[in-house]
Amino acid sequence: MNESPDAGLPSPARILVVDDDPTVAEVVAGYLTRAGHQVERAADGRQALALAGAHRPDLLVLDLMLPGIDGLEVLRRLRGADRGSDVPVVMLTAKGDEADRILGLEVGADDYVTKPFSPRELVLRVQSVLRRSRAAAAPETAGGPLVSGDITLDARARRAHRGTDELALTIREFDLLAFLLRRPGTVFSRQELMQQVWGWDFGDLSTVTVHVRRLREKIEDDPAAPALITTVWGVGYRYDPAAGAPAGGAR
Repeated sequence: MNESPDAGLPSPARILVVDDDPTVAEVVAGYLTRAGHQVERAADGRQALALAGAHRPDLLVLDLMLPGIDGLEVLRRLRGADRGSDVPVVMLTAKGDEADRILGLEVGADDYVTKPFSPRELVLRVQSVLRRSRAAAAPETAGGPLVSGDITLDARARRAHRGTDELALTIREFDLLAFLLRRPGTVFSRQELMQQVWGWDFGDLSTVTVHVRRLREKIEDDPAAPALITTVWGVGYRYDPAAGAPAGGAR
């Protein structure tokens, strides 16, 4: 990542840390508290859902391996709930559990950190996701809604529609769509997208692949044969606006 731990800290947030290992939860909560955030802790999935439902957090740090209701099911229920559908989630995963990590991203996690991890790295990841979740105040959100065919994206309101239907997008999906709508016809590699949308100089490029796939499922007529977000083999991805539609234009 290209951030220093002390630079540009986001304003304090309410963060729910969900981990059944009391030592890990205590360390994570301690570092986040020292970074200025208000932290609550849950030791299992049922408690996490109850706390998130009672008082919507600004972000969850969620371990996938939980007793009873596991982290993936917690994530699924959050994404299907009125309160919590857009809550940013940073997953904690075991080092070798790539399949679970990919599944977590597909269900709607915004980022992940693998165990064992550096608490300072986790704080950086949390801060990066919080910045993105508050991107409505960023300079790039200036101007009117972006329109391409039946897709309308209002960066100020952090809302996107396809026709009259509002799109249920995670933070990263929204940022990825906004980035592509503003730059139609330009090919970006996965590394470039990771740098420009995620703000990371390095990381697992499968994160980009998963988010492109999820975004296609929400905006394409046929996600298996995408016409809007196309793959340029050996290079990356390109946004091709619908024929005759204004590309990346503001209303």
